[in-house]
Amino acid sequence: MVQLMCGAGLRVSELVNLKKGDLKTDKNYGFVRHGKGNKDRIFIVGESIRGEIERTAEYLREDDFSFTSIRDKSYSLRSLQMIIKNAAKKAGITKRISCHTLRHSFATHLIESGSSVSEVQALLGHKSPETTFVYVHTAGPKMIKTKSPVDEL
Repeated sequence: MVQLMCGAGLRVSELVNLKKGDLKTDKNYGFVRHGKGNKDRIFIVGESIRGEIERTAEYLREDDFSFTSIRDKSYSLRSLQMIIKNAAKKAGITKRISCHTLRHSFATHLIESGSSVSEVQALLGHKSPETTFVYVHTAGPKMIKTKSPVDEL
């Protein structure tokens, strides 16, 4: 669950409401249905976690939640938040880490890897590009290494 949330930039609410039918792991993508603002969008599924997701969902029906608690219900937001908090503590991370931190990391890595703001905006489901520009500022130091064309004159 954590790998998918981090690798796809999903909000915690989007992850816990994900259904098997929303996943197209054979094509490395999935759909968020009725996300923030009641919007649908596509998200990417990393090849490295595809097999794990397929094994997890193998015996589920299309309309079953992709991840269920031991009571066969969808995970609560709070449960996943506690999983992240405890994992950070175990790893010795002293900064405040949340599920949303993983989403920010996803976006920052995409920008640093050369993805355009519009690509990142679409993957995050942002309505406005201004919301996505915060990640350009976060990634700024790496982007500043680009030389100006005027230096070649």
